[in-house]
Amino acid sequence: MSTLSKVVDWFEIPSIDFERAVRFYEAALDTALNRVELGGETIAVFNYEEPACGGSIVHNPSMKPTGDGVLVYLNAHPNVDAALARIERAGGKSNGPVIKMPREIGYVAFFTDTEGNRLGLHSMTNG
Repeated sequence: MSTLSKVVDWFEIPSIDFERAVRFYEAALDTALNRVELGGETIAVFNYEEPACGGSIVHNPSMKPTGDGVLVYLNAHPNVDAALARIERAGGKSNGPVIKMPREIGYVAFFTDTEGNRLGLHSMTNG
């Protein structure tokens, strides 16, 4: 049996309003997303370097934003509190307090984006 070098290879966050979702994530994560044509559709790709996991914002009628599906944790740079503040300014909603994880795993928090998706944030330090 082989060991995977990374478990998550790519993720897609569905949107109802593609432009609103892209603006939200650019403001919330303080980064620019790359708009790319893929199969006749425009997607907005988060900046990443291999071997890190990549992902994008998509508008696909077969995908619906949800608050109770798969949970993706995004990098909360420089920390969870700072990311939550940006998320709220950008129109998202915090889903409870920051949680200190055991065994030096870091800190996590949850939020709902402008499209209705529930996501997590993670950073090794906070505050």
